[in-house]
Amino acid sequence: MLNTVVIIPTFNEIENIEAIIRTVFSQSQDLHILIVDDNSPDLTGAKVKELKTEFDGKLFLETRKEKSGLGTAYIHGFKWCLERNYQYIFEMDADFSHDPKDIIRLYNACHLEGASLSIGSRYVTGVNVVNWPMGRVLMSYLASKYVRFITGMDIQDTTAGYVCYKREVLETIDLNKIKFIGYAFQIEMKFKAYLKGFKIIEVPVIFTDRTRGESKLSSSIISEAIFGVISMKIKNLFKK
Repeated sequence: MLNTVVIIPTFNEIENIEAIIRTVFSQSQDLHILIVDDNSPDLTGAKVKELKTEFDGKLFLETRKEKSGLGTAYIHGFKWCLERNYQYIFEMDADFSHDPKDIIRLYNACHLEGASLSIGSRYVTGVNVVNWPMGRVLMSYLASKYVRFITGMDIQDTTAGYVCYKREVLETIDLNKIKFIGYAFQIEMKFKAYLKGFKIIEVPVIFTDRTRGESKLSSSIISEAIFGVISMKIKNLFKK
């Protein structure tokens, strides 16, 4: 897994950060980790700085001034990675909802099976979600169905946040024109890759809700996704 980096955005993840870093590195000593921290008041960034001495040259930290949204954190991370020689660039949560053991499976979908974008999918083989209340499971599942209907994308888990990109995808997408910063960011990135004709493979994974720390999901993030998808599709139709 040479030339591979895992981007993990953080805000107040002190309860998870050391464990997720150690667990990701236990999957392969060849990959690197980039933490993009939004100046967490709980000193998540300070803990990462401490761990950097142990994982010298493999663990990196970018600290932003304030909490500015998931999408902008990933865009910041993407640009940082593109300035370096990484060929496989991951998105991953800090709270263990994304199992680090699946990194190799997403990597192989790109490296061996020819995908330009691989998705850790909760819904490609049914509903594989653990510890979520039924209402949230239904909301997420129906949101993906809704996005598929509006956009026409043949992707079962359109809102998934566990993703591996080949470098060429991020080089082709104009990152400065990505509009959404919350839940809809994941949808927009997949839609842009879909429109560019990149091969996308969904890899079935089990999503487990966090047991430590607090969820960052809010009603404003959900509404951004619902209404943003429609505006995104309309803009694309007018471009044609």
